[in-house]
Amino acid sequence: MCFCITVYAEPQKDINLAGDNIIILTDDSFKPAPRELGISEHNTTSEIQNRHFGNAFETTLNPVNTEDLSANAIDHADDVVPIDSDDLWQRIKNGYAMPDYISPLTKKHEQWYSSRPDYVKRMVERSQRYLFHIVEEVEKRGMPTEIALLPMIESAYNPKAYSTSKASGIWQFIPSTGKFFGLKQNWWVDNRRNITFATEAALNYLQKLYDMFGAWDLALAAYNAGEGTISRAIERNKKQGLPTDYASLKLPDETKNYVPKLQAVKNIMTHPSQYGLNIQTIANTPYFAKVSAPAQIDARLAAKLAEISDDEFVALNPSYNRPLLTQGEKDEKHELLLPILSAQTFRTNLANHDKPLVSWKTYIAKRGERLEKIANLFGISVSKLRNVNNLPSQSKIKNTSTLLVPNDKQPEFSVNDQSVLLEMASGQISPHQESNNINIGNIDPTPVDDINLIQDNKNTISHRVKKGEGITSIARRYGVSVNKIKRENSLKNNRLKLGQVLIIPKVEVNTSEKPNKSRDKNQSPKKVYFVKRGDTLNEIAEKFNVTVADIKRWNKKTASHIRPGNKIIIKKSSGQQD
Repeated sequence: MCFCITVYAEPQKDINLAGDNIIILTDDSFKPAPRELGISEHNTTSEIQNRHFGNAFETTLNPVNTEDLSANAIDHADDVVPIDSDDLWQRIKNGYAMPDYISPLTKKHEQWYSSRPDYVKRMVERSQRYLFHIVEEVEKRGMPTEIALLPMIESAYNPKAYSTSKASGIWQFIPSTGKFFGLKQNWWVDNRRNITFATEAALNYLQKLYDMFGAWDLALAAYNAGEGTISRAIERNKKQGLPTDYASLKLPDETKNYVPKLQAVKNIMTHPSQYGLNIQTIANTPYFAKVSAPAQIDARLAAKLAEISDDEFVALNPSYNRPLLTQGEKDEKHELLLPILSAQTFRTNLANHDKPLVSWKTYIAKRGERLEKIANLFGISVSKLRNVNNLPSQSKIKNTSTLLVPNDKQPEFSVNDQSVLLEMASGQISPHQESNNINIGNIDPTPVDDINLIQDNKNTISHRVKKGEGITSIARRYGVSVNKIKRENSLKNNRLKLGQVLIIPKVEVNTSEKPNKSRDKNQSPKKVYFVKRGDTLNEIAEKFNVTVADIKRWNKKTASHIRPGNKIIIKKSSGQQD
């Protein structure tokens, strides 16, 4: 799954539980797969009410033949929750239990959301994958169902949302809080992005805060600012003889806005027409089921066995950092989330699969070992080796490290095939981290390229046209002319179709030009790079194996604040490689 390459929509910003900006790094234009669960307009309400789902739904829907399937494919049922309505929104409304918070700040946030219908639409579309599960978990604990709306203000229900304080996932856990609540963060996984684990941790945390403060608005404020901040604010008011309710406390601006923002979302989801919005109905049925996975399996193969798209697989399993799915401990089984109707498909295909499950292995790289040597040894490009292992721009291994490299077993696809999705996790590890030397608490989902870059060879790259793109913007993005793209693809006009694959000629430096003797003999050859949406200086520096300081020195006018379309000059020393 292209986990380290991410399509950018215009970056979205909002406030999360840590009180800082969140940045939605992934393209959210794709929609969840439609669910055909046999519920038609002819089903009566009583028939739907008689259905029992929950974590047991997978085994109820698709009983497993233990004679045909291995023990790894058998899942165990948990508690079962009865369905009371075929409309999940109505179920949420029925469970409201928090007092309404009426404030000018609530009005302010109502206006913000209602003036951004596309943002709300994308947020709701994303939420339908996860909302049923969260509502069930909230109801099991007897908590107000408003809490199921909380990820809307935390992350816009994007599991790859990442904040400036390193908070991650739909519940926006910072590394330390995630660890405290048992969310594993290592080289292989970051369970702050795991939908079920992070939901359990978030509800545990919220329950603890409610027990501590005795009111949901104070619990929410503590979720945003920390229990210490709220406790100190209460103590200050007590000493001054002032009320200690949420509205009376002196709190950071982000925390003052937190409960009003949730109230605004609640109001909009309850009465969307009053705000000029049309909120799509979400079926009151599970979207995903849990399936047991082998201790190790390639991400791409898992999606293929489930017969779902890479995007869909990533959306349900965003916690993995590598193209090899494993928890990091030897022979430890783990669970994947798959769309309901894909669960049994995965089990059946896995049971019948007679080819290798893994095309990767670990390699202990010694200090001083050159990346080029390692890449050549295992038949992988240096850039892909860096991407898979989130290595910084360096030519040598600084400290003995464990690297992920291709093995000699290829299960139905080549590791070097760009369509294998340049390697897992859009929750990549930040550039300064590497393998065994990384600080595993700081996982940084900063993309390094674009998922639309689906092929890479010596002279061309391929680009799949996505919504809103035109030939002019694509040409500008890759620094080529429109006519070159038209000639390369035998296009008669400028019209493009959604999903069309274009062959883009690479921009190459003219190395045949004779050197000008009047130039400074120390001057380096130049390349021109056009900034793409979502690029950062650090990523561009990594891409060309230079430093950020170099880029700033070469581009004094533009490097301080780059924007899409900016032209960046990259100078290269004679011995430098891409």
